[in-house]
Parts: sequence; C-alpha cells; structure tokens
Amino acid sequence: MTASTASSNATTTAARPAATLFGLAIALFAVPAFVAAYRYVGGENRSDAQVVGRELGIFVLVALLMWVIRSWERLPWSSIGLQADRLAQSAWRGCLLAVLMLVVTVGLYLLLQQLGIHLGENAGGAFHPSLPVVTLIVFRAGIAEELFYRGYAMERLRSMTGNAWLAALLPLLVFALSHYRQGVGGIVAAFILGGIVTLFYLRYRDLAANMLGHTLTDFVLNVGLPLAGGS
Repeated sequence: MTASTASSNATTTAARPAATLFGLAIALFAVPAFVAAYRYVGGENRSDAQVVGRELGIFVLVALLMWVIRSWERLPWSSIGLQADRLAQSAWRGCLLAVLMLVVTVGLYLLLQQLGIHLGENAGGAFHPSLPVVTLIVFRAGIAEELFYRGYAMERLRSMTGNAWLAALLPLLVFALSHYRQGVGGIVAAFILGGIVTLFYLRYRDLAANMLGHTLTDFVLNVGLPLAGGS
C-alpha cells in the first residue's frame, strides 16, 4: 500500500468513526465473546456437529466484518491488505511464512517442554473432532484470525492513532490472551507466533500471504502430521 493510499484510507475511516469502531469491536472481541457464549449455552464440545456450529458462527462474524468494510466504511479490500493483482507474490510469501512458523513452532514446543510448561488445553477427556472438522477449524483460523487481528485491527488502529507499533501490539495482546484456555504455554506460544505474523504483516501489508502462511502452518501440524502418523 502506498503512502497516498494509506492517507486516503485514514481520511475515509475518520469520516465514518462509528463504522470503524463497530468493526474494531468485531475484530478484537467478537470471536472470544461468541465462543464463550456458545460454550455457556451448549456446554463443552461433545460432537463434530457442535464444533462445526461454532466454526460457522465465526464465519458469520467474518462476513459481518466484510460487510462493514465494503458497505458501511465504503473502503476497498486494499484497506485491509488484500490486493488481487499480487496473488502470485502473496503465494510465495505465504509459503515462506509457513516454513518460518513451522520452524519456530517446533523450537518453541521443545523449549516449553524443557521449561516444564504445558502447551494445549488441560481439560482431561477433552473432545477431539474428526480430521475433516479439524480441517475446517484450520481454514477458519487462518482466514478469520488474520482478517480480524492483522488486516483489519492493525490497519484501522494505525489509521486512527498514526502509531504502527501501538496498532500492532494491542491486537497481538488480545490475540494471545484469547488463548487462555490453553494455559500459560498457549498464551506464550500465541504471543510469539502471533508476533511473527504481526511483524510479517507490518513488513509486507499482504493479508493474503498472512492467511496462507497461517493456514498452511496449522494444516501441517493439525492435519498433515496426524495423517502421516496414520491417526
């Protein structure tokens, strides 16, 4: 995104503060709030159907934010780092990000083990969805989390405050803390890995690359490895 485009986006966002504040509420807080409410009403996950319902609900939030961008803020997709004319470039950047994330994830897992910090939810007997449902979760995470915490929240906070680092840190903290059910290890891992994709977005402002890198990383770890292991 060029400086002139960024300036234009800032002006347009400032002209519709209610739309942007509503969008930020969705981006930063809607998913944790929805998941907590869904769990309160339906209890802990006990079936694939229950997990699918949760994931589809999050996709509805994605659609709502996209409506806010186009119909309320009246901003182009480039205002959240999506540019159709550089998809090939986004593809190789996304693959590069995935390799980096996988290397860091393995190193982080080994380090946390050495420190005696558990990584993952601690609930005994937790329900494990089938691999097709895990695949849905993987794609939802790659799309929704990058749209909410990187593309939208970072761009809009940067436009509103003029401070790129504040715009990066606040969504990162919310993203990390939203993994509280995975314990200290989950929060630490989310902060470090989220920090990598945050820095990557700051460098390239390429949301498609972030989405692809995030999705590929989660797919390899949560679908590819179980398939390779025959489970």
